[in-house]
Amino acid sequence: MRTIAIAAGGDSSEFEISVKSAQEVEKALYGRYQVYIIMIRETNWYWEDNKGRYHNIDKNDFTLVLDDQRIRFDAVFIAIHGTPGENGLLQGYFDIVKIPFTSCGVFCSALTFNKQACKLYLKEYAVPMAGNILIRRGERTDESLILKKIGLPCFVKPNDSGSSFGVSKVRVKVELHSAIEKALKESDEVMIESFMQGREVACGVVKVKGKSFVLPVTEIISKNDFFDFEAKYTPGKSDEVTPANMPEKITSEIQDLSSRIYDLLGCKGIVRVDFIVIDEKPHFLEINTVPGMTAESIIPKQAEAAGIVIGELYSMVIEDLFEGTKSVTM
Repeated sequence: MRTIAIAAGGDSSEFEISVKSAQEVEKALYGRYQVYIIMIRETNWYWEDNKGRYHNIDKNDFTLVLDDQRIRFDAVFIAIHGTPGENGLLQGYFDIVKIPFTSCGVFCSALTFNKQACKLYLKEYAVPMAGNILIRRGERTDESLILKKIGLPCFVKPNDSGSSFGVSKVRVKVELHSAIEKALKESDEVMIESFMQGREVACGVVKVKGKSFVLPVTEIISKNDFFDFEAKYTPGKSDEVTPANMPEKITSEIQDLSSRIYDLLGCKGIVRVDFIVIDEKPHFLEINTVPGMTAESIIPKQAEAAGIVIGELYSMVIEDLFEGTKSVTM
């Protein structure tokens, strides 16, 4: 039986969500692998046993040091939302110590985590999306000029962070400054994006050697003003309809564009692509290369709607790492 580490925690505001995702992945993989949830928070990397004792990870080779043995992992399932698990930092480390991992590679992770860079990249391939402006910490900002280009209402977001924290919908000019300050608490860069009036949808994509799974489309209907942290993780604050109640033509276009974006960016493993559908046309919103895997998250619900057992989906992604290689038993 292979030994798998689930990397959890991280250094962003999404720490608790990551831990919940890791716990759900552990449940899904139970009986299929020997699994350890490895907590990563700044320089503290450890596994907590069932007696509440912490056992440290040796960062020289990512081995788990126990009292009487050293555990070597065959692969890592990355379940960290935000830094360092979604922006390429952890991927670079695992490349160095030569341990395969389930998410996108270093470049793809870094590119997709930076919202502005990702949008500029996809614009070259004529992917439709909203207009936006990037500002950096310390720059002088002309709010009137920004709003003249972007319009109202608009969204203010941390540029290189997740989509759960630091996001504001700005309706009038006087709200812009405080929205920028809020975003700067999560990132040194802020993206101000034109509001897109339409239906928000999400589509999961999983590709392994010889198999491609473009999952059913989910429509997100937030009961808050937009799909913020509360709407995502508080029961009753949003309706997530899977499969979305849309004409087949629109659903197919969303799925085709999701698959194309996956390939254009060079993604690996499980990703989720989000869109706003305007006049029956999907407009790119963002991509999540380590999407949520909690009980409330979209990917597990899409897999269920597709008739795919979530543990089998995760196992396919793990086993794909060993395709063409011999299994090593430690």
